[in-house]
Amino acid sequence: MTTASPELLKVPEVMALLKVGRTKVYDLIRTHRLVSIKVDGCRRIPADSVADFIRRQIERGA
Repeated sequence: MTTASPELLKVPEVMALLKVGRTKVYDLIRTHRLVSIKVDGCRRIPADSVADFIRRQIERGA
């Protein structure tokens, strides 16, 4: 049985989802607030990581 692999997003896709700039996305990665991996030198962010980040931000604001 195989499991579905997580959707991996490119930095510009995360920028669009979060409505922030490139520098902010890389800052979130650098500070470990967003999980990311490198695929052949290209940075990819699992969609679950973005959803978790949004959920944590909502909880902090509540």
